[in-house]
Amino acid sequence: MWFANPLLWTPTRPLPSRIGIVGAGTIGPDIGYYLASALPGLELVLVDVAQPALDRAMARIEGYVRKGAARGKLRPDRADAIIRAIVPTVEYERLAKCDWVIEAATEKLELKRRIFARVEAIVGPDALITSNTSSLPARWLFDAMANPSRATVTHFFAPAYQNPVVEVIEWPGADDDTVAYLRWLFAITGKIPLVTADVVCFMLDRVFDNWCNEAAHLLDVATAAEIDTVASELVHAGPFFVLNLARGNPIIVETNTLQMNEEGGHYEPAGIFASVDTWKTLDPGQRVLVSADTAARIRDRLQGILFSQSVDIADRAIGIPADLELGCVLALGFRKGPLRLMEDAGAAEVERILARLARERPGMPLPSRRIADYSPLRRHVLVDRVGDIAILTIRRPQALNALDDEVNSELLAAIVEHEGDATISGFVITGFGTRAFSAGADVGRFVSMLGDAIAAAQYARDCSRLLVHLDAMRKPVVAAINGMALGGGLELAMRCHGIVAVRGVSLQFPEVTLGIAPGLGAMTVPYRRWPAAAATFHRMLRLAERLAAEDASALGVVDALAAGVPELLGLAVARARELAGRLPRTPDGPVEMLPPEPISAADLEASGADPVVVAIMERAIGDAAAAGTLPEALEIGYRAFGATACTPAAAARISAFVAGRR
Repeated sequence: MWFANPLLWTPTRPLPSRIGIVGAGTIGPDIGYYLASALPGLELVLVDVAQPALDRAMARIEGYVRKGAARGKLRPDRADAIIRAIVPTVEYERLAKCDWVIEAATEKLELKRRIFARVEAIVGPDALITSNTSSLPARWLFDAMANPSRATVTHFFAPAYQNPVVEVIEWPGADDDTVAYLRWLFAITGKIPLVTADVVCFMLDRVFDNWCNEAAHLLDVATAAEIDTVASELVHAGPFFVLNLARGNPIIVETNTLQMNEEGGHYEPAGIFASVDTWKTLDPGQRVLVSADTAARIRDRLQGILFSQSVDIADRAIGIPADLELGCVLALGFRKGPLRLMEDAGAAEVERILARLARERPGMPLPSRRIADYSPLRRHVLVDRVGDIAILTIRRPQALNALDDEVNSELLAAIVEHEGDATISGFVITGFGTRAFSAGADVGRFVSMLGDAIAAAQYARDCSRLLVHLDAMRKPVVAAINGMALGGGLELAMRCHGIVAVRGVSLQFPEVTLGIAPGLGAMTVPYRRWPAAAATFHRMLRLAERLAAEDASALGVVDALAAGVPELLGLAVARARELAGRLPRTPDGPVEMLPPEPISAADLEASGADPVVVAIMERAIGDAAAAGTLPEALEIGYRAFGATACTPAAAARISAFVAGRR
C-alpha cells in the first residue's frame, strides 16, 4: 500500500547495517558521507577500480567531518565513528555482505550494466541494488539482471550530503516493496524522496537539463552573464554559473542527446557545448546591465522552457505536481516552483510565453488542458488514510514545516473535505520527516504590520481560523509531534484534542525572544486545558523555556510517548480512535490560576525577553483567565499580540530575524 507520507509504511526489513557504494568519483563520496552520518553503526564499503580515486574520496570525506566537528555539528566521538565506518577498497568481493549497493560510476550504460552483473553475482539474494544515474531509465540498466525486482534508480542531487531531495524511480521491474522501503529509508534519514516515472532524465533533470540547454541556445542574442542576470529572477544561481560549478557541459550534451533520440530533435543539445569548457559569467548576487528587449526575450524563453517541461511532466504523469514544485525549489534552487510561477503570471501570460516558445523552438511540449488545471490541489499538505483515520502531513521541509497562510488553508480545507465523511472517525496532524512537527509561523508577512496594533491583531484572528475550527469539531484531531514544535506549531498541537510525541523532542514558545507574544491562543488555551501546569506555561511563555516531551507527558499535556516516528503515527491513530465520541473541550468560564511569579533580572537577561513585552503578556494571561468565555479569552490574546507588535523590541527583533541577523 502506498502512502503519501513514506513513514506511514511499515518496513519489511530493518535499517541497513552494511552498504556498498561503487564509484569514488564525484558524487559517491558525498552519498557515503550522508549515509555514514545518518546511520550510526553502519559499515560502508566504498569501491573503485583506482586507488588514487579512493584516496581522494577519503580526503574529501575527512574534510567534511573536520568541518562538521569545527562547526559543532558533530561530536568528536561521532566524527571519529564516521571515518572508521568507511572501508575504501578496490576489491568488489568486499560487497558480499552488503544490505544495499549503490552504483555511482560514470554515466555510461554498458559500464553500469557490467557493474550490476558483477554486483549481483557477489551480494546476497535480498540485497537492494540501486543506481545514482541522472538520466538512464531503470529498464535499460536492470532488465538483464537475474532478479531486477530488488533494483531501481535512487537519484541524488549535489551535494548529496546536503541536498535533501532523492528521486526514487518506479518502474515495472521493481517490486513495490523495494520502492516503498527506499522511500521510508530516505525519509527516516532526513531525505525527501520523490517518486518519478521511468523515463529518460526522470523528472527534475529534464527540467534542469533543458533549462541549461535553452540558456545555451540563447547565446546568439545575449552573453552568459546577461542570461544568468535575468535567470537570477527565477533561481538562486544562473545556469552558466551552475554549469561551471558542476563542470556540466558534457552532462547536458549526454542527457539532451538521450532526450533527442527518445523524444525528438527539438531536444538537440546546443552545439556550443562542444567548444566551451568554462563560461564567462557571474557569481550569484552579481548582475550586469541588460537591455529591456534582450531581458524580455531571455525571460520569455527561460520561462517558456520551464513551463513546457512542467506541463509535459504533468501530462505524462512523470511526477505529481506538488513533488515537481518542491523538487524544483529544493533540488534545483528555483525561487518558486514552476506551477506557482504559472499561477502568478496568469493563464493569458503563460499562453503568450508558450506561443512564443512554439514559434522559436518548434516541437517543445505544450499544454493539453487549461493552464489552471495544472496547479496542484495541495502543495504543502499530504493526505493519507489509515482505516477510518485521515492523516494530514505538513510537508514544508525547507521551512521546518512552518505554518503560513497557505499551509493553514490547506490543513483547514483537508479537514473540511473529510470531516463530513461518515467513514472517517478522526484525524492526525503531523510533520514530514523526523526533525520538526512545525517550527512555528512564518513571520515574513508580519513585518509590514509592525507598529499597527489593529492590523496585527486581525492577522492573529485570521491565522486562527484553523484553530477555531478545531475547537468546534465533533471528530477528534490528534497532533503527532515528530520533532520540534515551536510557536504557532505548538499552538496548533495544543488546540488538537490529543497529543502524542516522540521522546526527546522539545516544545517551545520562542516568540518573546522576537519581541512579540504568541498570538493564536497560547496565553489562554494551555491554562484552561491543563491548569495544574500553569507555572510551567508561565515560564515557557515569558522566558521561552523549552519543555521536553517527557516532562510534558508527566504534566498530562502529552498523552503518550513513542520511541520513533513510525511508532508515533501508530499511537496517534490509536489515540484518535479512543477519543471518538468523547472529545476533551477547552472550557469556558473563568479559570483559577496562580499569578506568575516575578522574573529575576538574571532570568530575564539570560532569556533575552523584553520587559515591556513580558508585562503585556502577564496582563493578557491574567485577563484571559478571568474571561467568561473562550472566545472572549482568545480575543484578549489577539489584542495583546497586536500590542506587542508596537513595541521597539518587536520592530528591532522581527526585522533582524527576517534579515538573518541576531
